[in-house]
Amino acid sequence: MEILVCVKRVPDTAENEFELNSAGNDLNRDDLVYSVNEWDNYAVEEAIQMVEAKGSGSVTVISIGDDDSEEVLRREMAMGAANGVLLKDDAFEGSDGKGIATILKAHIDQGKYDLIMTGAQADKGSAQVGGMLAAMLDLPYASLVNKIEVVSDSTIKVGREIEGGNQEMNEMSLPAVVSIQTGINEPRYVGIRGIRKVASVEIPVKSRTIQTTIYDILKTDKLSCRFPILFDRKDCFDNSLWQIRLLL
Repeated sequence: MEILVCVKRVPDTAENEFELNSAGNDLNRDDLVYSVNEWDNYAVEEAIQMVEAKGSGSVTVISIGDDDSEEVLRREMAMGAANGVLLKDDAFEGSDGKGIATILKAHIDQGKYDLIMTGAQADKGSAQVGGMLAAMLDLPYASLVNKIEVVSDSTIKVGREIEGGNQEMNEMSLPAVVSIQTGINEPRYVGIRGIRKVASVEIPVKSRTIQTTIYDILKTDKLSCRFPILFDRKDCFDNSLWQIRLLL
């Protein structure tokens, strides 16, 4: 089973005292301590356990960010992920959930994954990317998953906690996308030996140019020109091909 887990580098809530920036629209990020998003870490652990139980397959972790995001990828590889991929471009900075899902989709389209995992949410708390990614890929999707059972090579059974503390169980055909809730497992400790083992492993930063129409990207929200665009805002609403530079 080939599993892709999307991970994000976020400010560590246990190690920081947070203050707003002068504009009042974001955290003051100077001197913050960063770590892997907690929900994503549970997703990586679940993926590793699934591969270990099956005895075949591999886990790949992927992150959108700058060079510092490589640290998060190496940590997850030290846990047991076989591969890491970094998607990096200055144009990606400030992307909303739809933009991030679009970037991830472009990479996923180039590979062959049985299961794609995200954390249920990240530092911004919007919990959008998993559902948007599934919709763009036209794949089955389950959110807030707190249990996964492998039924066969083409089917999994997922559990979700619903109202009243009840557990909802559903079968899903693979490939599929799931968003993982905290508490699904107990993420393993990452020791110095594991970190040293992957310290010299090359993490690819891949690139290509995607062509798509601006209408297709923005048809559900024409104000989302914040998605990384490589031309002036005045071009946002013409119907020409939109060049999106994507590092894959």
